[in-house]
Amino acid sequence: MSKDIVQAVSPYGCDETVERLKAALAAGPLRLVAHINGQANAAKMGLSAECDQILEVFRPDLAVRVWAACKAAGIDIPLRLHIYATDNDTMVAYRRPSRVFAPYHHRDLDAMGAELDTLFAQIVERAAAG
Repeated sequence: MSKDIVQAVSPYGCDETVERLKAALAAGPLRLVAHINGQANAAKMGLSAECDQILEVFRPDLAVRVWAACKAAGIDIPLRLHIYATDNDTMVAYRRPSRVFAPYHHRDLDAMGAELDTLFAQIVERAAAG
């Protein structure tokens, strides 16, 4: 696994992990932009899939900062949390925001990436707490 990807084991099942992440996002400081429920979408087509969901996460003021720093970096927002099942665990994974923005070589994006690294870690930690 790449050092750019953070993976955490959730002590909860898939749906509970997703709901706990949503609650952690609602508590701030980031916002849920979209929820993509892969297994529900597969079920609509008569297919079966284990836990595979994506939460897209960001905030409008951060988007404005990204666009001001480097318009091309807009393709990388919102950022994502991926919730999925392995044989034994529910996992939460995300690309480190600092690594997402690193290719743009812009100090404002570097600063935002570092800020977001901390926020993403806090959200995942909050969701996993008992």
